[in-house]
Amino acid sequence: MHARYTTTAIALHWLIALLLLGQFAFGLLLEDIPRGTPARGMYVNLHKSSGILIGLLILVRIGWRLTHKPPPLPDTMPAWQRRAARFSHILLYLLMVTLPLSGYLASNFSRHGIKFFNLVHWQPWGPDDKAWYAFFNQAHHLSALLLAILVGLHLLAVAKHMLVDRDGLLLRMWPVRPVRTTPSRSDSPLETR
Repeated sequence: MHARYTTTAIALHWLIALLLLGQFAFGLLLEDIPRGTPARGMYVNLHKSSGILIGLLILVRIGWRLTHKPPPLPDTMPAWQRRAARFSHILLYLLMVTLPLSGYLASNFSRHGIKFFNLVHWQPWGPDDKAWYAFFNQAHHLSALLLAILVGLHLLAVAKHMLVDRDGLLLRMWPVRPVRTTPSRSDSPLETR
């Protein structure tokens, strides 16, 4: 049995994974809403607002990771796989920061700024500059694409460890409830029978 991540690390992992999946789907659905319509503005601001909150949660996760050492990878894993796992985790964290940050920066080089959950308007702190907006918007889209590819590779690695290696590595991050065993009648002391 492998050492497990902390309960907080596990909770943050799965919560952020689900939120990012939802945010990816939300971003793809935005492409179907015609530009220049009031509905698009409302949904784009919801996407921006939830992205900011997810970004803050990602910073909490990074802070937790930096202050809580993850369990070591098994010695039975080849050295190249351990290096690849470390490198891919660094890239995952980098892209998880780049994605919301580039979206936030793009919003601040647009006259629209951010209307936080369509309630509070945050004026842009940058000029309305199409070149800077395009740069950060493209960085946002590229980060989303690269993160999706890297998450796909992450899932393939998980599947390999589950189905081919059968080494139980997934259990390090799986939210498992402790198994409670109830003593059988014959296991209980004689005075309680």
